[in-house]
Amino acid sequence: MQRMMRSWGKIDTFQKIAFMFLVLLAVFMALPIVFIMNHAFKPITELFAYPPTFFVRQPTMENFDQLFLRSHSMVIPFTRYLFNSLLITTLTVISVVFVSAIAAYAFSKHRFPGKNVFFSLTIFALMFAPEAVVIPRYLVIANLGIMNTYFVHILPFIAAPVSVFLMKQFIDQIPKELIEAAKIDGASELRIFSRIVIPVCAPAISTIAILTFQGAWLQTESSVMFTQVESMKTLPYYIMTLTNGLANNVVGQGVAAATTLILFVPNLIIFLVFQRKVIATMAHSGIK
Repeated sequence: MQRMMRSWGKIDTFQKIAFMFLVLLAVFMALPIVFIMNHAFKPITELFAYPPTFFVRQPTMENFDQLFLRSHSMVIPFTRYLFNSLLITTLTVISVVFVSAIAAYAFSKHRFPGKNVFFSLTIFALMFAPEAVVIPRYLVIANLGIMNTYFVHILPFIAAPVSVFLMKQFIDQIPKELIEAAKIDGASELRIFSRIVIPVCAPAISTIAILTFQGAWLQTESSVMFTQVESMKTLPYYIMTLTNGLANNVVGQGVAAATTLILFVPNLIIFLVFQRKVIATMAHSGIK
């Protein structure tokens, strides 16, 4: 403790002010997380209290009890939506990381006809808002005959221009001499990709995994537009239905608060696990 006090005394006034400002900013940014956690344990009286309360006064597990009781009374249980979201998100993250890494490796270290044109089209795809491609996406999925399957939740995410661009920036830092030396030693393309390219791109992979996880875990578009079978829908869609209609808008608030916390916790855990890699990505680390 004394050592910490001596170290604090050596810091100049500007650094102290900056440190205190960052601490206050961090506390302010954490308020939504604290609210979500408190909100899930509020009884129905506190959920509709006016003026609303930030912290829960009488914590209760009633909202979670109602969630599972309601689940048992439904044709499709809550656990089915949760399973769908976990499966779809896991497969989506793996697919996006793998496809983006392979594409970025080809764009960065290989020559093939139309390479610059294809990469330009990939960057050009960043200009389109998701709403602009809803109808073409629906037509493609309908013509492929994959409506009401898990593929409709995964396929739209695989083409990820941001992920390809980010991966390519890291792979560009790998010296060509290193790859050529590996080929001379008899290393196959797969071995070069797994032993040289992937380790260098670890920070980018972590960032892509977080962004893809958030997008796939929270999206409702596929469940609304491409899936009519209830057993194929995801957890965010289920949360959306809890407060639909006048009656559900009142009765479903407690269940929605509990489910929102369940939906939020994996996002928080994934970010805390990979945050160092994200910072490394922002610093654009690689082979020096």
